Amino acid sequence: MMMPEGHVPSQLDYALRLTRKRTPRICLLNTAAGDDPRWAMQMYDRFAGHPARVSHLVLFPMPNADPADLLLSQDVIFVGGGSVANMLAVWRVHGLDIIMRKAWHTGIVLAGSSAGGICWFEGGTTDSFGRELKPFTDGLGLLAGSFCPHYNSERGRRPLYHRLIEEGTLRGGIACDDGVGAHFIDDDLTEVIADRPGSNAYRVEPSITTSGVVETRMEARFLGATTPDG
Repeated sequence: MMMPEGHVPSQLDYALRLTRKRTPRICLLNTAAGDDPRWAMQMYDRFAGHPARVSHLVLFPMPNADPADLLLSQDVIFVGGGSVANMLAVWRVHGLDIIMRKAWHTGIVLAGSSAGGICWFEGGTTDSFGRELKPFTDGLGLLAGSFCPHYNSERGRRPLYHRLIEEGTLRGGIACDDGVGAHFIDDDLTEVIADRPGSNAYRVEPSITTSGVVETRMEARFLGATTPDG
C-alpha cells in the first residue's frame, strides 16, 4: 500500500529523532535504483508537512550538487534499495565511499533499507548480479561483518546466508526481517526496532563446536505500524 502524503515511515522517523533536532536535515539517495525520479518524488510527498529539511543527491547523469558539501551538511543520510553492487561502484567513482566515512565519523546518522543497509557492512546477500541471490563482499565496511535483509520474505535469503557464513565467504553478522532496523552506535548494536509486530533480527555466526552456524533471535521493539490500517 502506498503511504499517504505526509506519512513518514516509522524507522525513518526514528532516525530523525536520534538527531534531537526540531528541524533535522535529511538527504535522500537512490543511487541503487539509478536515481529513479519517481522514488524521490514519493519520498518528498511523505515528508509533506514534516519539520525535517529534505534534500536529495542524484549522480545520474551528473551530480545535482557537490556531494561532499551536501552530504556533510546533513543530520541524516538515508539510502534506498536496489542494486548494492552498482551503487557502490558509482559511489566510489564519485568519492562517496570517503565522504560516507567522514559523515560516520562526524556523527551524521546513516540509515537505509535493503541495499541501503548492506552498504555499511563488509558484505551481504544480494540480487545485484541477477535473479539468483549471490554474495556481495565489497561493502564500505563501516560496520564489521555482514548483513542480510529480507530474511523472512525472500525464501532463498536464510539458507544462502547460513551457507555463505559457514563456508567463510561472508563473515558472521546480522539478518533482519522486513520492517526491522538494527541501530548501531559506533560499532555497537544498541537496539533492534520494527515497524510491524512479530518481526525480528538475528545474529548469525559460524559455530565453533560443530559444522553450520548459530542463529540467535533478537527481539525487536515495535515502533508502530507503517500504514494507517496497521
